[in-house]
Amino acid sequence: MIVFATSDKGGTGRSVTCANIAYRRALDGDNVAYVDFDFGSPTAAAVFELTESVRGVEGKGVHSCLQGQIGEPDRLDVWSLSERKGVRDSLARAGRLCLVPGDRGGGEFPVDGEVTRRCVDLFLALEAEFDVTIVDLSAGRSYAIDIALRATAAPGLSDHVSRWLVFHRWTHQHIAATEGLVHGERGILRTGVERGHDERALAARIRYVRAAVPDLHSPEVEALRPEQVRWLQTRDAGLTRMSARAQLGRTVTLGTVPLDPVLQWSEQLITDDDVRRAGVANAGTADAFKDLARALTDDDRWTTL
Repeated sequence: MIVFATSDKGGTGRSVTCANIAYRRALDGDNVAYVDFDFGSPTAAAVFELTESVRGVEGKGVHSCLQGQIGEPDRLDVWSLSERKGVRDSLARAGRLCLVPGDRGGGEFPVDGEVTRRCVDLFLALEAEFDVTIVDLSAGRSYAIDIALRATAAPGLSDHVSRWLVFHRWTHQHIAATEGLVHGERGILRTGVERGHDERALAARIRYVRAAVPDLHSPEVEALRPEQVRWLQTRDAGLTRMSARAQLGRTVTLGTVPLDPVLQWSEQLITDDDVRRAGVANAGTADAFKDLARALTDDDRWTTL
């Protein structure tokens, strides 16, 4: 299965959440590839703490592959290359976890038939090698999204299972931007139809992830002044109504990632050790990542009501 991840704005937690989803799937025994498809800013390696590849690799990444300069991009083994000891622990039942990196100094480029063909070949190769492939697209309306839409509509890949995660923060601005990204005039659905997709089928493959959502029942919120609690409750109710009007409501939301102090300061994998021994991360955050990881292949969670 191929899962594409995008957002209209940066700072939604898209990359760190996708990395944690990939990490949790691999810990459960799946072979997982995380593809850094952000051509202008390929920094996904930072989340996995692959220090030598934090800004991409030299001439062996996705950018070089799609432009025909190499046959296939590198696969960087996270378990052996991560500089974080906690990431390498408890791997007795784990599957492979590989980062397919971007290129250092790359950038966006227009799409043609050859780029689309190379992309189809890359995705088919990853499908054969891994149980789950997560493709982290760049934020906004980008060439990366266009390439993904063209490739998944092309012969050879159109009959394979692909799904889309669209990330947004729990704010008025992000909800409005996300509605435009998916349903707008130049959004994913209309562009997908232009590239050969059936609109209803494509819409059924899209789910939303709400990121950095405050827990109104947490001790931190309950410790606020009553006026502040009422204000937060009022804002939350307004955002719930707005998301429903924007077609981003509960039935098409795959999961919610709570606001976590660790992720506000460090874009990293949340290990069980961070929760249980160190106590720096909240259990609810790890549970949210585990739930999203399971939900990727839970057909009931992707059934259109």
